[in-house]
Amino acid sequence: MTRAFVFPGQGAQAIGMGQALAEAYPAAKAVFDEVDEALGENLSSLIWEGEIETLTLTQNAQPALMATSLAAMRALEAEGVAITDAAFVAGHSLGEYSALAAAGSLSLFDAARLLRIRGRAMQEAVPVGVGAMAALLGLDFDAARAVAEEAAQGQVCQAANDNDPSQVVVSGHREAVERALEIAKDKGAKRAMLLPVSAPFHCALMAPAADVMAEALDDVNIKAPAVPLVANVRASAVSDPATIRSLLVEQVTGSVRWRESVGYMAAQGVTEVWEIGAGKALSGMIRRIERSIACRSVGTPEDVAAAKAALQGN
Repeated sequence: MTRAFVFPGQGAQAIGMGQALAEAYPAAKAVFDEVDEALGENLSSLIWEGEIETLTLTQNAQPALMATSLAAMRALEAEGVAITDAAFVAGHSLGEYSALAAAGSLSLFDAARLLRIRGRAMQEAVPVGVGAMAALLGLDFDAARAVAEEAAQGQVCQAANDNDPSQVVVSGHREAVERALEIAKDKGAKRAMLLPVSAPFHCALMAPAADVMAEALDDVNIKAPAVPLVANVRASAVSDPATIRSLLVEQVTGSVRWRESVGYMAAQGVTEVWEIGAGKALSGMIRRIERSIACRSVGTPEDVAAAKAALQGN
C-alpha cells in the first residue's frame, strides 16, 4: 500500500488540540516546548487553555496548527512510524510548512518562526474589512474561476482554493467577493457564503505578505525533504530546496491546488492518506476527490495506536 501524509491548514484549530499527545508522549510535548521557545511566548497555554477567538487569529493559528501536526508526527515516530513510510507529504496552505518540517526540510524552530511572520504579514497586508473570502459549493473550478473573473470588475477576485470537485473558495476585495456570491447563485451554485476569515488569503492582495516571506525565507536553511513534497501551487512533487523556497513565496498569492494535488498523488499510486494533526477536513475533501483513497486521521494517542497497528498489519 502506498500512502501519503498530509497536514491541515487554517480552520482546523480547536482549544485543547494536541494536549493529550503531549501528555502521552514526551517527544510530542517537546514539540510544543520548542515552538514556545521559538516564539518567545507560551503558545501551548493558549492552545490548551485559551480562548478560541485568540487562537483563531492568523498569527496564532498558523504556528499552533503546525505544532499540533508535528506533535502527532513525533508521537507516530515514537511508535516506530517513520516519515519514509509515506511516499509523499503535502499540506493545505500553512500545512505545507508542517509537511516540510515533518520531512526534515525545515527545522521546527524555523517553521514556527516563519509561520508567525507569515500570519502577521498576511493579516497586515490588507486592512480589516477591505478583503473577504467566500466558499462556492456545487461549482467546479473552471466555473468558479469564471465567476471570480466576472465579479472582479476592476477589483481583485480570484479562485483561491480548489479544495475538491464541489468546493472552491474565492478571495479578493470584499465588494467583488460579494458580487461573486450573487453571480455564483445565478450560475447554479448550491450554496455561496462568506467565510469567517480575517483576510483575503491566496490572492493578489497578499503581495505585500509575499514580499515579507521572500525576505524571511532568504535567511532560512532549507534541506531536501526525506520524501517529496506535493506543492500547493504546482500540484506535483518537488524536492529541490531552491524550488521549495521559491514556491513558499509564490504560495502566499497563488491558488491552493488541493484537488489537483490529491489527483496527482492518486496517479502516482497513492491508495491511503493519513491526515496528521487537528481535525478531519482534508480527509473529507480527499474522499470527494478520489474515492479509491482510504483516509485516516491521526490527532490523538488513540489515533496513533490505531495507525501503528494498521501499519504493522500491512
